Amino acid sequence: MHYTILAIESSCDDTSAAVMRDGLLLSNVTASQSIHEAYGGVVPELASRAHEQNIVPVVDAALKEADIAKEELSAIAVTLGPGLMGSLLVGVSFAKGMASALGIPLIEVNHLQGHIMAHFIKVPDEDKALPPFPFLCLMVSGGNSQIVRVEAYNKMEILGQTIDDAAGEAIDKCSKVMGFGYPGGPIIDRLARQGNPNAFSFSKPNIKGLDYSFSGLKTSFLYFLRDRLAEDPDFIAHHKEDLCASLEKTIVDILMKKLVMASKETGIRHVALSGGVSANTALRRAFEEMGEKGKWKIYIPKFSYTTDNAAMIAMVGHYKLLDRDFCPLDKPVFTRTTI
Repeated sequence: MHYTILAIESSCDDTSAAVMRDGLLLSNVTASQSIHEAYGGVVPELASRAHEQNIVPVVDAALKEADIAKEELSAIAVTLGPGLMGSLLVGVSFAKGMASALGIPLIEVNHLQGHIMAHFIKVPDEDKALPPFPFLCLMVSGGNSQIVRVEAYNKMEILGQTIDDAAGEAIDKCSKVMGFGYPGGPIIDRLARQGNPNAFSFSKPNIKGLDYSFSGLKTSFLYFLRDRLAEDPDFIAHHKEDLCASLEKTIVDILMKKLVMASKETGIRHVALSGGVSANTALRRAFEEMGEKGKWKIYIPKFSYTTDNAAMIAMVGHYKLLDRDFCPLDKPVFTRTTI
């Protein structure tokens, strides 16, 4: 008997649908929203309206690409949270309606767990190493920066997390200060490849334990630019590559220092990376260096699984389906939560 899942992700500004059969990914279709670039960040009302336009064609495309009829589905997995209320409601309402119409179970998925479980996504004819339990995962995105101990797909413990801004949020805000576009991550990454990471130094917070803080770095960066621009109005234009490289190095150093501490404290040497910021070149390189030195066995996701996508939701849904862990149709969405 085959188990076939349709997964839907709509927590922010990406509408995504995926089909997974017996743990193998058959399709993963995502529609992104470029309208937010003009506003320097995601506008919730515009995001939810775009989801309404995208949800039907995206789901239809995912089913067609997988060559699966809706009547073959065993269950529907959907991101119930955390995320933007309006965006979540579009995906969840569609999933509930479709599950009810087909008479199949609904499976709720925590968006953050999905990012971590993206490492277990398999496609047909692919053979790759999977993280063994327990493993550590550095989950970094625009809204989250966490070190997570992963004991099982449904048993995760946050060892450390940001007490203010997330790493991705700090990158976007610093990018905005320099007059670059949104999202700032890819722009900073591209310019940093041409710069000197040791050209400038910025504040690194001294936070006890395994928690992070990036608000001080953001303030330090702002004041640094203020002082330099007073001396040279074209300072950013003249030094944008070095600024990006130095900012990126500072953030990576902060992230890696606490992750190394967590590995030493727990004795866990299998370490994974996930979330939107995991696409960053310098952060990936820092992981690779730890692997090359033999200190860790590392797991880095494909670029297609770093941003919000339904494949990761399907992966969690697959395990929940095997456990018969279903969700009542009247369960509400949630905007904030821990893993």
